[in-house]
Amino acid sequence: MPTVAETISQLQAAFPSTAVTEFRGEQRVVLKKEDLFAALRWLKERMGFDLLVDVSCVDYLNYRGATDRFGLVYLLTNIAENLRLTVRVMLNEPDLTVPSVTPLWSGADWLEREVWDMFGIRFEGHPDLRRVLMPEEFTAHPLRKDYPMQGRGERHNFPVLRRAES
Repeated sequence: MPTVAETISQLQAAFPSTAVTEFRGEQRVVLKKEDLFAALRWLKERMGFDLLVDVSCVDYLNYRGATDRFGLVYLLTNIAENLRLTVRVMLNEPDLTVPSVTPLWSGADWLEREVWDMFGIRFEGHPDLRRVLMPEEFTAHPLRKDYPMQGRGERHNFPVLRRAES
């Protein structure tokens, strides 16, 4: 099997718009939103990245030099070859929708729900995209940087949960 650098080179040949960034000696790829699902499927099926470790998001609001609002991050591992790869796709409002990767990795189910809940990134085709951490009545996405630290008073609108008396 190829190294991470060879994998990235082959990925760039298959998806020419793929960009590569490096931080502390680790290479990461940045995909166009249109290529995301096909590239992740290619990485799983052809390059052996069989484990989706995490799906997360970064809000770059007011980040010096940032040109995009959100960075959706996929952490992949090829278990057999002990290779790790970080894949990012950059998103901007109002279009915060990407295809769900649950058809590729069923474990993406809860990971995508968490990103939806906290950041408001919608995963098209997700089998059950609903809140997993916040109450369904909650209308905001609290890990966005424009969400106030003290909230907007939503807690006072939720029903009080009480322990059943025994």
